[in-house]
Amino acid sequence: QVQVVESGGGLVQAGGSLRLSCAASGFSFSRYVMTWYRQAPGKERELVATITSAGNAEYADSVKGRFIISRDNTKNTVYLQMNSLKPEDTAEYLCNGRWFTLNYWGQGTQVTVSS
Repeated sequence: QVQVVESGGGLVQAGGSLRLSCAASGFSFSRYVMTWYRQAPGKERELVATITSAGNAEYADSVKGRFIISRDNTKNTVYLQMNSLKPEDTAEYLCNGRWFTLNYWGQGTQVTVSS
């Protein structure tokens, strides 16, 4: 049974930090490209950061220099360290695992940044 479970969201003041976690099970995690997306009310889902099975990371321009994605294949977990948070980072953050045509999503965790 595949499970993708995000955690770590919450309410934080602008300038603060949060660390999101995404715990996966039921598939070969180390093979998968893991990606964090976010979706704010009334807006399209956007890619935040992605990390390959080899550990290569890419970021949206809006979060470069502030967010860090990492993975621990021994724990089947991917992380998103979010620093210098801004009100415009407020969104639901979703974790995705992808390998060829296989594609798994979590339910999301809410991040709210107050000004």
